[in-house]
Amino acid sequence: MLNVKRLSVDDARTIIAGARDKAVEIGVPMCIAVSDESGQLIAFERMDGGKITSKVIAQDKAYTAAGAKRTTESYGEVCQPGKPAYGINSSIGGRLLVVAGGIPVVFDGEVVGAVGVSSGTPAQDSQCAQAGIDYFSNTL
Repeated sequence: MLNVKRLSVDDARTIIAGARDKAVEIGVPMCIAVSDESGQLIAFERMDGGKITSKVIAQDKAYTAAGAKRTTESYGEVCQPGKPAYGINSSIGGRLLVVAGGIPVVFDGEVVGAVGVSSGTPAQDSQCAQAGIDYFSNTL
């Protein structure tokens, strides 16, 4: 039998709050998704003005970061032509995203979930995702 550590709904809401605060600070309304360790959605928020298309992108960034247990940005680096994971982003119906903004949430050395953010530039998305994780970590 397995014992699985995973984020709770309250944890997910805390991460969203931290990411939202950063999005407000930088002036970019975001779509923010938090998944469990298997990539399944726990909570989602589309801020007023968040891009419609970013709803799915944010969720798929969280899915990818949780499932791959790495940032979507780092996954993007290894799926370029000539790299070891070239073409993997077309797997699983295209759900694997390789653009910055998806970051796993690690607790006691284990991935317990992930956050995916979309609507800004890849750097802005990543900044907000990390802010959500940092905010959550400060509440532990």
